[in-house]
Amino acid sequence: MLTKSEFVKQILGPQSLMISEAITAFAPANIALVKYWGKRDSELNLPVTDSLSIDLGDLGTETSIEYSPDGRDYVILNGNVLDLNDPFAVKVINFIDLFRDAISNYRTGLVIITNNNIPTGAGVASSASGFAALTKTLDKYFDLRLTDRELSLLANLGSGSASRSIFKGFVYRHAGTDPDGMDSYSEPLPYTWPELKIGLITVSAKAKRVSSREGMERTVATSPLYKQWPQQVKEDMEKMLSAIKEKDFELLGSTAENNALAMHRCIQSSVPPINYFEPETVAIINKVQEQRKNGLPLYLTIDAGPNVKLLYLEQDEEKVKSQFPDMRVVNR
Repeated sequence: MLTKSEFVKQILGPQSLMISEAITAFAPANIALVKYWGKRDSELNLPVTDSLSIDLGDLGTETSIEYSPDGRDYVILNGNVLDLNDPFAVKVINFIDLFRDAISNYRTGLVIITNNNIPTGAGVASSASGFAALTKTLDKYFDLRLTDRELSLLANLGSGSASRSIFKGFVYRHAGTDPDGMDSYSEPLPYTWPELKIGLITVSAKAKRVSSREGMERTVATSPLYKQWPQQVKEDMEKMLSAIKEKDFELLGSTAENNALAMHRCIQSSVPPINYFEPETVAIINKVQEQRKNGLPLYLTIDAGPNVKLLYLEQDEEKVKSQFPDMRVVNR
């Protein structure tokens, strides 16, 4: 079994040190229309199942890296200089160290400035966009000239969903089967659907009480429903690919909603139970389903958190906004 450090060295190969000037890169958040939940290898962050997502346009993370004159590392999140023992800073520095170790044990300090325009750690895929942006920035800073596939492989070490945030549009994540993880990557699908719209309802911007990593581990280990999850994903993936190809909105929306709620049923059946929903989350679910009964073609999906993403067609945007005035329309 490879370690993360060995995995990175295998991708980067021998590197001569080429440090760039300050570099900035952006990566979009994404929402999984068919979700992954659970890992077949926790060290390399390899998922049990495939997944499929769509990007959130200009919502995501911008990250900058520059040389630190005093030789120390600094992590600045949304304008705040973090203590290096802060959990977020630890994750960032550990990830960067994988690259520094692969580049002749390069240990000069760096200043990492990251800004999210979405809530951090609240189930809106900030870790996905964060580690994707960080991977892109490291690639440019060290002039590594990685391929998109290599970027997705490396971003995955920070967050499983980050593999998909390397790309825009519809993105397919291959779970893979190889023990070394080299076949577990993401790639964009050759389909566009401009009329498909996404609305974000932020129920809470607070960091969730149980991280996705911890939630996955507990669900896989204790949920009596989890054994059904891989088959659920397989069936939902077939439906979702067909829906995207045919632009069948009803099939896309119903599949995404059913997949999300099935994932949360697995999570909630863990021991002890995990519930990412807030009362307002449940109220929104009920309202969406009621509006659909009343003839409005509207669906939802929810990642591991309380916040809800609405799925609808452009022609129905004003009707959806009238029912959910606090909705933030995603510009893609």
